[in-house]
Amino acid sequence: MYVGIDVGTSVVKAAAFDSGGRQLAVESRPVELSLHGGFVEQDMAEVYDAVVDVLGKLTGRVAEPVELAGLTGQGDGVWLVDAEGRPVRSALSWMDGRAHELLDQWLADGTFETVFRRTGGAMFPGSPGPLLAWLDRYDPTSLDAATTAVYCKDMVFQRLTGAARATTDVSDASMPFLDPRTRTYDNRVVELLGLTRRRRLLPPIGDPIATGEARGEGLPSGTRLSNGPYDLPACALGAGVTAPGDGLLIVGTCLAALVATTELDLTGEPAGLYISTDRPGHRLRAMPAMVGTAALDWVLSTTGVTHAEVDDLLAATPPGAHGVRVLPYFAPSGERAPFVEPHLRAELSGVSLETTRADLIRATCEGIGYAARHCLEAAGLTGSLAVCGGGTRSPAWMRLLADVLGRPLRVVEGEVGARGAVLAAAERYGVSLDAGVWTEPTAIVEPDPERASYYAKGYEEHLGRLEEARGRARR
Repeated sequence: MYVGIDVGTSVVKAAAFDSGGRQLAVESRPVELSLHGGFVEQDMAEVYDAVVDVLGKLTGRVAEPVELAGLTGQGDGVWLVDAEGRPVRSALSWMDGRAHELLDQWLADGTFETVFRRTGGAMFPGSPGPLLAWLDRYDPTSLDAATTAVYCKDMVFQRLTGAARATTDVSDASMPFLDPRTRTYDNRVVELLGLTRRRRLLPPIGDPIATGEARGEGLPSGTRLSNGPYDLPACALGAGVTAPGDGLLIVGTCLAALVATTELDLTGEPAGLYISTDRPGHRLRAMPAMVGTAALDWVLSTTGVTHAEVDDLLAATPPGAHGVRVLPYFAPSGERAPFVEPHLRAELSGVSLETTRADLIRATCEGIGYAARHCLEAAGLTGSLAVCGGGTRSPAWMRLLADVLGRPLRVVEGEVGARGAVLAAAERYGVSLDAGVWTEPTAIVEPDPERASYYAKGYEEHLGRLEEARGRARR
């Protein structure tokens, strides 16, 4: 069997596949996020223990030898480790907002735009540049004690394999220090962010992705393991999005739009990032918005609605939700794509005493759909569109999303990130797997022409409301 490991923000998963890409089994375990005053942290020991736990359960459940394993996980944030890959302090999550004042300063003085013009990465508070600069200013002892500032999957890889030093790959390194043309760190960016004396902390880049053998924790000793790419490009691989112009929408905790490209355009409004891949010259133009299903989860929790009720409620109110509108920017650190606005917050309008729970749920799903359309347009979508993530479990939401986007959706279910990690590992090790078979969609959802026309007008209205909200956020 082939094993894919996906170390997510709130859930760690391990999935087993046969040689034809059929998903044999999945094991998962939740991990905690600590949220306080805009700080969002994770316990690295808990995350690593969860990886070992799900791998042990998976390999015990599926009695087949492991041919190879691929590792992926959440991107961004800062995971400070010592020489053995053990934590120096709690990990700073990509959702963390503590560095927003630094980002405000860089937005005002032009540093933010200069970095984007050099690397194609639009920094946000939870990206490594701002977080490392914040730590250098307010918690320098942690940086002094660390050997390397890595990303989530890199910590796990070093611990599983016993590698001499933690390394990363070009996908995780893409934000914000990697020059996408040379595929090496841009030292001028390091200097601009005031981190020259911390340059030693940037991990070596495995290009192509690093490989190693498991030491026997979770995976059988000697199992071949590869490190990367991180979860967004891994999902693109797992959904078969590799041809220029084709796109992927991940409807998960984070709403992420990705479009494959061979171009590099560093003009226009700084937003999103270019994710380098293992194929030089091939990139993903990424617009990862801060909030996807997390916005709906908040509304469900607030209204006392369960996930099982969502489909029926979406059918209980018409397009437009009786005038209720939602700007779904719920993240405490604002928004990062397809624009950067650290102080933007969610807004609900058109609500009255006659508003029902169904109206609130539908308006939220429509708002997320409009945000997705905005991201996909900014990313340059011209080809087919695949969709994956937890949101695909709702057929009614997928129909609504097809209508809002005005295009067919190739729905890819299952553990898409883990699947992509396996395909990346197979490519790295020279193992022949049929990627076309592995990435076949489970369904095609076509838009309804009449509703799509309605939502095209609604999208223009959404952009107008958003522009007004961005103006208020800057006051």
